[in-house]
Amino acid sequence: MASFKSLAKDSVIYGMSSIAARFINYLLVPIQTARFAASGGEYGVVTNIYAYVALMLVLLTFGMETTLFRFINRKEENADVVYSTVLIAVGAVNLLVMALATMFIQPIAGAMGYADHPQWVWVMLICVAFDAFQCIPFAYLRHRKRALKFMCIKLANIGLNVVLNILYLIVFPALRWNVFGIYDDAFTLDVGWVFYINLACTLLLNVLLWKELTCVSWRLDVKLLRRMLSYAWPLVLLGIAGILNQAFDKMAFLNIYDDAGGPGSGKVQLGIYGAAVKIAMIMAMITQAFRYAYEPFVFGNSQDRNNPAMLAKGMKYFLIFTLLAFLAVVAWIEVLKYIIGEDYRVGLRVVPIVMAAEIMMGVYFNLSFWYKLTDRTLWGALLSAVGCLVLVVVNILFVPRYGYMACAWAGVAGYGTSMILSYLVGQRYYRVDYPMGRILLYVLLTAALYAAMVLITVGGTLATTVYRTALLLAFAAIVYLLEFRPARR
Repeated sequence: MASFKSLAKDSVIYGMSSIAARFINYLLVPIQTARFAASGGEYGVVTNIYAYVALMLVLLTFGMETTLFRFINRKEENADVVYSTVLIAVGAVNLLVMALATMFIQPIAGAMGYADHPQWVWVMLICVAFDAFQCIPFAYLRHRKRALKFMCIKLANIGLNVVLNILYLIVFPALRWNVFGIYDDAFTLDVGWVFYINLACTLLLNVLLWKELTCVSWRLDVKLLRRMLSYAWPLVLLGIAGILNQAFDKMAFLNIYDDAGGPGSGKVQLGIYGAAVKIAMIMAMITQAFRYAYEPFVFGNSQDRNNPAMLAKGMKYFLIFTLLAFLAVVAWIEVLKYIIGEDYRVGLRVVPIVMAAEIMMGVYFNLSFWYKLTDRTLWGALLSAVGCLVLVVVNILFVPRYGYMACAWAGVAGYGTSMILSYLVGQRYYRVDYPMGRILLYVLLTAALYAAMVLITVGGTLATTVYRTALLLAFAAIVYLLEFRPARR
């Protein structure tokens, strides 16, 4: 019980920081969607390039984040050497990437479809190289249970990003200020400012993480690195498959969408989809907060014979809170829609679908510990690859006809496939007695309440929100009665 109290405390801190960070980050959405109209397709460019960034981040960390947790908790390993070896390995790879990006930026930008704006691509490649390196000291903070420092650094970084977006996209253009001699009328509508601001904030992180970067001896243990890479390379395949599940639709949309609405309509549709998905990302926020606390918790207790029981409880509580969040977003969608610009709100119909896919992704993450704890990481790569293949096929077959709605359903198909296969295979190698009856009850209850929310009309916006909130509270009350009410003596 003490272990779960520690997990709950860390989850609350990570959750608060993640919620606050996501809320602050949400401020970028109304700023950018207000500045760049849907019809111009600029937000489609932002969505497309950031999708490539997500893939690059997986490649450039090459599984070392999880590998750090696995090796640093082994009694036979020197924790300082493990950390410094990972830092050096990831840092060297990303220095090489920055050099190659500078040398070959024109052909890289051309291949991505931005030959006229290679500077956008170069800036984001530099950003992602720094981000990948910074993942390691952030993981070290999680290992040391420095959740408060983790939270403060994340919030400071995102807060600066929002402030600079407000200044450079709203205030300076309105005042017609020429900032540092480089801001003029030709630049006021340049979406490139989004990427330049990101670079400035990324560079600041190196200063904020200075203690974590200088607290080690910077010793590279080659033999240890070989063992780490042996453990990590299947995680790279796993990560690639996982991020393609999240980002393939945004990367490939412009190439597979039928521009029936005329030239450039693909960027318009992608921009609408990318903006609407931001609302659904509350589910990703919860999954991320849970993962930040849960991953070091599970590895730290990997020798505990009660670990399978803890995994079962963790799965149940994860589902309870994500289903609650799902219903909350649906209940308050009439308020949350103001996060995005008015001409982007046509895409709100994808929100419940994308949230369902994110819940499946979170369940798959919870199931993934069986192959991480048994060192069968190749299974993780295979299972994720199958799910990714399903997602890619659905996108290619249906996006040309159904547009971004196919992207949303492809996520459900891909994550659902990986989730089911991981459960079936995992029970063979690392049996966990998940409370399937209780889990199924909560899923069916959520489905029934969701149907009641969207199919029953009770009046205007206020009345509808109140009615939906009542259904949300009913779900919370049932969970309390079944899970948290003290037993009567």
